[in-house]
Amino acid sequence: MRLIAIIDYGAGNLRSVELAFHRIGVPAKATGDAAEIMASAGVVLPGVGAFADAMGALEKRGLTPVIRDYAASGRPLLGICLGMQALLDGSEEGPGVPGLGLIPGRVIRLPERGLKIPHIGWNSLRTVKKSPLFSGLPEEPYAYFVHSFACEAARPEDVLAVTEYGVPFHSAVQRGNVMGLQFHPEKSGRDGERMLRNFAAMTEETE
Repeated sequence: MRLIAIIDYGAGNLRSVELAFHRIGVPAKATGDAAEIMASAGVVLPGVGAFADAMGALEKRGLTPVIRDYAASGRPLLGICLGMQALLDGSEEGPGVPGLGLIPGRVIRLPERGLKIPHIGWNSLRTVKKSPLFSGLPEEPYAYFVHSFACEAARPEDVLAVTEYGVPFHSAVQRGNVMGLQFHPEKSGRDGERMLRNFAAMTEETE
């Protein structure tokens, strides 16, 4: 099994994602080296914090073209939390700052609607489209969320799952080999572990 690269651009949850892969016996490494990223069997873009800061950090390290080139290679690319939001065109959190543009859509702030923002804790996913990423999971798996902004994919066919928190939002998306999860699979128990296993299996299929 070839290595999965976890893109290191200063995000705070790199180690937890790396350890989650190691727990399930999948070789993974946090790296900001373009050659290592491009040579990997799969790439994970993690992230916590603010959209504009994340995009600025990716730009400063020269990683935005690397990520786009990797996506164009057809190998599996997974964005987690802020990393998922970075896959879209832009965010209300950073007006005027472009995202990676790999999945058409935008990131909007969750309305309060009497609920606490950020949305922190366990919530269910209503799957609306089949994907190998969700293979073997129940129809409504549970996952752990920490976020104030959420993705709104432009094309219904790119939506894998919807979650309700005051309003419905797109909690998982996929366009071809590019996937995004708004929640943290590395903190989501057995269901999250299964998603990481499924992602690793997808990388083997493209070797």
